Amino acid sequence: MTQPSNPSPTATYRLQLQPEFPFSAAERAVPHIAALGVSHLHLSPVLEAVPRSTHGYDVVDHTVVRAELGGERGLRALAGTARSHGLGLIVDIVPNHMAVPAPASLNGPLWEVLRDGPASPYAAWFDIDWDAGHGGRLLLPVLAGRLGEEFPHFRVEDGVLRYHEHAFPLRSGTERLPLERLLDAQWYRLAWWRLARSELNYRRFFTVSELIGVRVENPDVFEATHGTLLRLTREGVIDGLRVDHPDGLADPGGYLARLKARTGGRWTVVEKILTGEERLPDRWACAGTTGYDALRRIDALFVCPQGVGRLFAHYRDHVTPLADTGGDWEETVRRAAYEVVTHDLAAEVERLVRTAARIGERVPRPGDHAPWALRQAIRELLVRLPVYRPYAADADRAGRDAAMLDTAAARARTTFRVPEEARAVDLIRDLALGRLGGGEGEVGGEREREGGTDPSDTPSADVADFAARFAQTASALRAKSVEDTALYRYPVLLSACEVGGDPGEPALGPAAFHAYCTRVQQDWPATGTVLSTHDTKRSADVRARIAVLSECPDRWRDVLGAVTGEAGERGVMGAAPWDPMVSWLAWQTVFGLGAAAADGPSADGGRGVERVSQAVLKAVREAGLRTSWTEQDTEYEEAVAEFVRGGPCGPGAAPLAALDEDLAPFVRANVLGAALLHLTMPGVPDLYQGTEREYAALVDPDNRRPARFRPELLAELDGGAAPGDLSGEKLRLTAAALRLRRDRPEWFGAAASYEPLPAEGPAAEHCVAFCRSGRVVSVATRLSLRLAEAGGWWDTVLRLPPGGPWRELLTGREVAGGAVVGLSELLAESPVALFVAG
Repeated sequence: MTQPSNPSPTATYRLQLQPEFPFSAAERAVPHIAALGVSHLHLSPVLEAVPRSTHGYDVVDHTVVRAELGGERGLRALAGTARSHGLGLIVDIVPNHMAVPAPASLNGPLWEVLRDGPASPYAAWFDIDWDAGHGGRLLLPVLAGRLGEEFPHFRVEDGVLRYHEHAFPLRSGTERLPLERLLDAQWYRLAWWRLARSELNYRRFFTVSELIGVRVENPDVFEATHGTLLRLTREGVIDGLRVDHPDGLADPGGYLARLKARTGGRWTVVEKILTGEERLPDRWACAGTTGYDALRRIDALFVCPQGVGRLFAHYRDHVTPLADTGGDWEETVRRAAYEVVTHDLAAEVERLVRTAARIGERVPRPGDHAPWALRQAIRELLVRLPVYRPYAADADRAGRDAAMLDTAAARARTTFRVPEEARAVDLIRDLALGRLGGGEGEVGGEREREGGTDPSDTPSADVADFAARFAQTASALRAKSVEDTALYRYPVLLSACEVGGDPGEPALGPAAFHAYCTRVQQDWPATGTVLSTHDTKRSADVRARIAVLSECPDRWRDVLGAVTGEAGERGVMGAAPWDPMVSWLAWQTVFGLGAAAADGPSADGGRGVERVSQAVLKAVREAGLRTSWTEQDTEYEEAVAEFVRGGPCGPGAAPLAALDEDLAPFVRANVLGAALLHLTMPGVPDLYQGTEREYAALVDPDNRRPARFRPELLAELDGGAAPGDLSGEKLRLTAAALRLRRDRPEWFGAAASYEPLPAEGPAAEHCVAFCRSGRVVSVATRLSLRLAEAGGWWDTVLRLPPGGPWRELLTGREVAGGAVVGLSELLAESPVALFVAG
């Protein structure tokens, strides 16, 4: 790994900027955020985006800071205020894509490509396959209907072609042509939006046609798209970077190396989702990931392995799902992957087929692979990849990725009836690894050197292109099939259905957590860690609440039976045939949201019914089993909305409220335990806006609402007031841990140490404790409901490290160094403890 050459943050605080929360609003929040104890503000993208965008990832102009946020003057003012309070700025950057906006003129480089075609100097910016049919034109799938049906909606004004809110440039000399000829004469082909699935000829972000891929592997494109951010970094306005979606890039490792060189080694983390025990490539020039791998390990600590198995049995009885639509996690993922690779990503697969066929025709010993065989081989390999993508260009990953693709290839071959035709799999496997094999020769490999093949005669550029596009398609497939489909089809325990999570193995014990932390401290000590982000499907506190259900699955079954029976008697199931999976998901969502799900203004500013309805509707569309974003069943969706209003958010939810009250102590243990571990484990913790207090949010756009701050609550705690509720307890804990990291960075940074502290006794597995650098001890309770049912801690003890005395920051009490303390005494007032030596 490559360590950053500039100091790492001690902790960051993420602000989701938008027109309703611009730089000036962030500036007003600086005193409160600084008082918490973080070292840096973490800003969502700041460059010019589509007007009214609430996220900023739809960049249209890399040369200016977004005017709706306050422009560069506003950003500099925010940086100045932050500096005066001891804070730096981390900025989210979007290298992978730009927006295809309406009107297209908002994206200047794209506008010029649409006007001048491949001859435009900006044509090299975008990943466009000009040879993919359409008469050498760029397909723009923006029409509401078929082209002929939309003719009445076109008009030419002032040399511009207009269609509703869209505007497109005209190729020189075509302005006076009749409409039909004019449309045919352009460098773009306007088409029905449904053609994007199979006919698109530009790379996009996942399956979002409104976001076009940018070729930052081209040095000139890199400089042009990063110039403003690099200048602001040189001038000291920006101190570090978060890189959005590096898996979308042709060469993530090469990009990060260039970025490090151009920023002087500023602290940089990447939004890389690691699957299972997958490791970040060692040579990547960054501090680590944004932290979804840490999120998974923390969440899994608070899931009961036995209880979640029983919860699945109740889910199966309630929902009766088929194996591949929610009955089995792996089967559900596999089916979703097949659906996405054959439907949503058909255009991306066809580009790979064309490239593979072209290579096959040009090698010294052609393989005679039929297009259908290449297509099947590509699909079968893609759906069997257990990670987001291979990294053919990264030497330290080459061996592991080759073994991974060999395993996938062995399984892919079994889908062919004729063994000879299955050799197409070998070709695709080798091309995915950046080499030309499968019996046809190998670019730069042993076959060329030993067999006498001249490397200059081989299609090396196409091989490199295939490897990059295969990897980019793989990441899109994994994201769409797992994050955006399977996680919504398998709602057994919603807290496990999270980005980077593993619903098939939702529980991990303390040993696994300690092993992960030890590895992070050794290999990536400045990596990011998170619990809530703008992309999490449920905030950390919502997940913490839901996780308790894994400890009382029978109680959940009984409550669900009571509330669904009551709802059914009142006839709120709607006119359409009812869906028990929606029932399970909606009731669990409302339990997770807690008081914020009540009708009327909630503690965090939203209306419960609207928020739950929106989240459940998004879930059923993403699941794509009864309705979807592109094939909506309005009758079914209306029934879902009616059910949410009359059921989970209706007057019959009293049993759920009673369960909520009964489980409150155990929810408290999960919320505080997760927060403490996040704030004191190895890595740099990133807090999402508002999460210093209890924070209940669902999937976007719910979690992207403008932030609300309560600085007076922190002032009251600092003045000696006792926390009045869980929100106050969490705020006190958060401030104590963050201030400790700020004041003693050496205890938590790259030179620090991490030592697990095993408890001893019958309830030892309910304790997670560790020591940082011999100076800080964190103690958290896990599976507290099961602990209470077993009679509590009994004579379980924890030996504190020598030294001391150890002072507990939340209560002020002291314990002698090396003392053996009963956990029933140590955690008598709170399920967590934070000790400091001396």
